[in-house]
Amino acid sequence: MKCYFLVEGEVTDQSWVADYLKNVTPMVERRGGRYLARTSKVQRLEGGRKLLPLFIIIEWPSEAVAKEFYNSEEYKPYRQARIAGAKNEFLLVAGEDIAKDQLPTD
Repeated sequence: MKCYFLVEGEVTDQSWVADYLKNVTPMVERRGGRYLARTSKVQRLEGGRKLLPLFIIIEWPSEAVAKEFYNSEEYKPYRQARIAGAKNEFLLVAGEDIAKDQLPTD
């Protein structure tokens, strides 16, 4: 089953960003990950919680691949730089539809 990283972020120190983009993008792609969105163009349609200004969605072929990437020694220094230089909400979401079994079938 596919999984997704849903990330909200706010860069607080720009010094890590160029190196992160240059090196992490190929790491993601080598593992079969695919960026679906990297944008600051987010519109609230409902809710009131404070949104961080950057939104990223990465599709992964499986939960195992996503976790392997996140916990890899290769990614570790970039993850640490991101954590130190940004506010982050970093989620792993299963690509499933739990309502599917509840939908009527004709």
